[in-house]
Amino acid sequence: MNRFLSRRTFSALALMAACVFDMTGTTHAAEEPADAFIKRVSADILDSIKADKSIHNGDVNKIITLVDQRVMPNVNFLRMTASAVGPTWRQATPEQQKRLQEEFKILLVRTYSGALGQVSDQTIVVKPLRAAADDKEVMVKTEVRGKGEPIQLDYRVEKSADGAWKVYNMNVMGIWLVENYKTQFAQEINAKGVDGLIASLADRNKTNARASNKP
Repeated sequence: MNRFLSRRTFSALALMAACVFDMTGTTHAAEEPADAFIKRVSADILDSIKADKSIHNGDVNKIITLVDQRVMPNVNFLRMTASAVGPTWRQATPEQQKRLQEEFKILLVRTYSGALGQVSDQTIVVKPLRAAADDKEVMVKTEVRGKGEPIQLDYRVEKSADGAWKVYNMNVMGIWLVENYKTQFAQEINAKGVDGLIASLADRNKTNARASNKP
């Protein structure tokens, strides 16, 4: 289990990544509100996962490719990483910032990919959006419904300069992803500095890679 993510949020966060984004969302982003964007693309990606037997059979490379290609393009990852690192981000060198984004991205992809194969009969219910038509940042509230209790999923999204919606934070059952990592990253930075955080992320990613490659 990734020590940068609590057991309580692991499965829900992974499922959330499976349910939310599709690269095709950017083609309609300028014409649709944020809640319609979330509703449309979540249905698209759920259908794709359910139809791919290799994902359900645990094909890690296929899962990683799906997350990397279809989730990440719809995330403002620079903002997400900077927020997770906190004030120290501004003090980091361009090379350190680049490494932090790379290692954090690998960490999230590996974390999310671990539970994509569990997606079966889940559906997404998007709640009514409380926002003005010209708002550039909004929160979209949803629930994932399937077996067991519904999972609360909230998304903070922003409209980029080209009109495409991008996610910059996500809330699972009351826990915001960025804040969850920010607390844990701060402990690493306080103990070992930015380079120490990068090294810790890299070590964890190597461990995850070895674990996923075991027969």
